[in-house]
Amino acid sequence: MKSLKETIEDAEKRNVAIGHFNISNIESLYGIFNASKKLNLPVIIGVSEGERDFIGIRQVVALVKSLREEHNYPIFLNADHTYSFERVKEAVDAGFDSVIFDGAKLPIEENIKITKQCVKYVRDVNPNILIEGELGYIGSSSKILDKIPEDAETEGESLTKPEIAKMFVTETGVDLFSPAVGNLHGMLRHGKNPELQIGLIKEIRKEAGVPLVLHGGSGISYEDFKNAIEAGISIIHINTELRLAYKKAIQLSLQENPDEIAPYKIMKNVILAVEKVVEEKLKLFNFLNAD
Repeated sequence: MKSLKETIEDAEKRNVAIGHFNISNIESLYGIFNASKKLNLPVIIGVSEGERDFIGIRQVVALVKSLREEHNYPIFLNADHTYSFERVKEAVDAGFDSVIFDGAKLPIEENIKITKQCVKYVRDVNPNILIEGELGYIGSSSKILDKIPEDAETEGESLTKPEIAKMFVTETGVDLFSPAVGNLHGMLRHGKNPELQIGLIKEIRKEAGVPLVLHGGSGISYEDFKNAIEAGISIIHINTELRLAYKKAIQLSLQENPDEIAPYKIMKNVILAVEKVVEEKLKLFNFLNAD
């Protein structure tokens, strides 16, 4: 079975993207795994600091690795949005396949300093673990938004500049890079999310020289996804849409079965709802629905 690094390299060669989906519990994990296995496509499971605190950091490693080993399947685990060296170290020591240090809200000098510290630790402990860096703040909440957060960098001069991306990657030595290119964490309640700057993605990929990660994938149009992948995006994060599908499914399940008290019966349709969203996204990221 290919490593995560080899899987990303393969995606770049085939000009497709790997789906990255966040979980907070085992039902979401099963929904994601079922969809990816059905399509025979690799997948990355993401857990933010809050999500891994809820599940348990060593417990989520055990869950994902057990699926990988039992099914000999390319399912990987990423420590999503990690805001300190100590929490990066914790994920590395626990056995994650990749980790991101998110210093997007820090002054760039401080972001570079801590990212370099994280890269050095990863290389010393296990060079097979991938480390991702981020430039450009795009919000921090995977939820339904009434408006774009005032400090989110989603347009104009605030977006990540190709020459700065190159300097950041060169200085830090990260394996993966996450830019602000019009993407936004969360989904707008009214209206659509900002459009991606496709030309900028292409320039950043050229200058940065490492695979690019698109955070805030929920609410992005098919055309933007298609063009972003062709421009150089290799991994796409989805969380808000999964949370929304999960909530709607559990509400419906409880309404339709008010007397049911067995959790595994109540949650069956929740798993299917998550699976449906993931299957749609994986097909899209791999152009399986292309005309």
